[in-house]
Amino acid sequence: MVSASVAERVSRIASEMGYARSSLAYGLRTGRTQTVGVVIPDLTNPLFPPIIRQIERRLAEQGYIAILADSDNNHENEKVIVQSLMSRNVDGLILATAHRLDSVVIACVEENIPLVLVNRTIDAHSVTAVINDDAHGIELAASHLVGLGHEMIAYIGGPQDTSTGHERFLAFKHLKNAGHFKSHSDLIRNCKAFTEIEGRRGFLTLLKKDRKFTAVIAANDLLALGCYDALSELGLRCPNDISVTGFNDMPFVDRLAPPLTSVHIPHEEIGNQAAELLLEKMRNPQSPIRTVNILPELIVRGSTAPPA
Repeated sequence: MVSASVAERVSRIASEMGYARSSLAYGLRTGRTQTVGVVIPDLTNPLFPPIIRQIERRLAEQGYIAILADSDNNHENEKVIVQSLMSRNVDGLILATAHRLDSVVIACVEENIPLVLVNRTIDAHSVTAVINDDAHGIELAASHLVGLGHEMIAYIGGPQDTSTGHERFLAFKHLKNAGHFKSHSDLIRNCKAFTEIEGRRGFLTLLKKDRKFTAVIAANDLLALGCYDALSELGLRCPNDISVTGFNDMPFVDRLAPPLTSVHIPHEEIGNQAAELLLEKMRNPQSPIRTVNILPELIVRGSTAPPA
């Protein structure tokens, strides 16, 4: 509405006078706040910081600020947090808290807010998501253990109301039923949460069963840490007595004693993809629903060895 020379003069004088744009006024004028809500289930889980960092970097390149919130693995907390973010007119949401049947996600869809799920998805697959190929990751861990000579393998899984917990469990069960290795229902324990405490509890439960196993696949690295704790309490050694594998390859698992063999997921790629898909959704809310499936790889370290 003004000439280029006038616009340049206004910008120069505003800069000289130290003018700063009012985000509130800008939001009222444009209907956009340049903010994005990012909700994670557990900030203490080392899996999430590298993902969040990349999300923030990619969003910042486009002028967006990420508002981070931790639901503490509580669905009611998640509901309150998302409602609060929506009341602040965030331009979009990235949720790492999804459950397989999730009323919060469905409510966001009904409100037509741009939304991307990360690490987990819902059963209906009706929301854009960036997830890992969980079945392939479990297959990598199992193939590695079988290649080392392990025949009887146990499993410590995660909560079955999450896609990560459910898909990894189904993959283990499929491989067992297909005869890739031996196991038994007594050697499968699905925990209530992806935590070290639950991993320890689950592993101690397995050891109480009158069945021998030489290796355990844990559905994430925190559960694997719980296995380490239980082995230490009982005077057993990893991998001399029992080999352990994890999933996610979170930061610092290479510093453990022994360093943890884990299914590596590309944290920064996941964060970048999630941010990119949300930017696309915010530009065009009618863009098609997509599921980006990231292929993991196995990083072999000192926690696995041939059975004694």
